[in-house]
Formats: sequence, C-alpha cells, structure tokens
Amino acid sequence: MSVTVESVARNVPAAVIVAIDGPAGTGKSSTSKAVAAKLGLGYLDTGAQYRAITWWMLDNGIDVTDPVAIADAAGKPAIVSGTDPAAPTISVDGVDVAGPIRTQEVTSKVSAVSAVPEVRARITELQRTIAATAEPGIVVEGRDIGTTVLPDADLKIFLTASAAARAARRNGELGGKGGDLAATQAALVQRDAADSGRKTSPLAKAEDAVEVDTTELTLDQVIECVVTLVEEKRQAR
Repeated sequence: MSVTVESVARNVPAAVIVAIDGPAGTGKSSTSKAVAAKLGLGYLDTGAQYRAITWWMLDNGIDVTDPVAIADAAGKPAIVSGTDPAAPTISVDGVDVAGPIRTQEVTSKVSAVSAVPEVRARITELQRTIAATAEPGIVVEGRDIGTTVLPDADLKIFLTASAAARAARRNGELGGKGGDLAATQAALVQRDAADSGRKTSPLAKAEDAVEVDTTELTLDQVIECVVTLVEEKRQAR
C-alpha cells in the first residue's frame, strides 16, 4: 500500500499523541504517515527501530539466537529516527539503514531480537523520549504503543485485517517479488504468533483503543477514518 498526500496541516488545536498498533500488513505505515502529514504531526515507525537494532546485531556478528548475547549488546548502537512523515529516516551509528533493515534476513530475525527484554527497554525509552519532545504532536505506529510504550496517548487505534488481505498487500508492497501468496500469508501468521506470544510487551489491543478493520477499506478510506478520529479527539479536549 502506498499513498501520496499533500503535507498541509489542517486547522486543528493543541498537540496530540496518537498511537496506532496492529499486526503486519494492516496498513499501519501508510496510514500513519499520511495521517501525520495531513495533520502536520510528526511520525515515528517504531518497527524500523527494532529492525535497525536487529540489523546492527547481524552486522556485528552477534548471535541472534542467544538472548544473553543480544541483551549484552542492546545498549551499544546509536539509533536515530527522523520524524518527518514525508521523509522518515533511520540511522545506526551515523549510517543510513533505511534500505538494509528491509531485507529478508532482518525480517526473519527481528521478532527474536525484539523479544529480548533489554532490547525492548532500550527502544521503549527512545520512543518515549521522541514522543515527549514532538511538537505539535506525533503519530507513533507499532505493536505495543497503546499498551506499553505510550499508555497515556491521547488516541489509540488498533488496525486489523484478514490474513489473506494482509498477505496480498505485503506482496503488493514488494512489487510482486514477495513470492507465493500462501507462503507470505503463512509468514505473517507466524509473525503474529511470535509478536502476540512474547512475554515482554506482546502485540495486543489496548482496552481503550478504537479498532478499525481495514480488510474491505481502501487506504484513502482508512486514512480519512483515522484523521476524523484524531480531529474529534483534539476538538473534545
């Protein structure tokens, strides 16, 4: 899923923190970036941060099957996230890793690395710092934002979609290079199980989150739905 939006802020009141969670393939990234751009807010892809630390582990020869080795190295890399929704960036130790973190090798290892408590503590602290200093507000997307990272977010949204729809979208994002659709769907289901079943900060819907099922919706419809929810929240404050 991809979208081009006009980055013009709407005339809306005070700063707001929006948490958007959900499993892979529900349109979190495209929706979050577009909503942030429409409302003149910052944007943070927390998944990119976990991918970045996973890339660093692999690049530095850390055994990513060894939780102790991962924990010992968790505090070493310097991870910097740019929050411009029109051009979000991610770097590790001054190196632009926006491309490398999307490889299959990183994708296949990120769940294991991100499940280590020391990694989650390090990245969660970074995410909270970014959100707390964002002006005039920020849209933060991930898997545990509303439940763990920013439990006091002004608005929490949980995106869902059927596994079949998510697999089709993921293959579309890869430009037809995603391989067999059934294999993509199986990989997503496996990732869901890993993220939902981890002991530390599992993927879960916050009790006060608004659930939006994107299965039958176009990207533009999802964006407008979320924008409306944000505007309603801000005007009610």
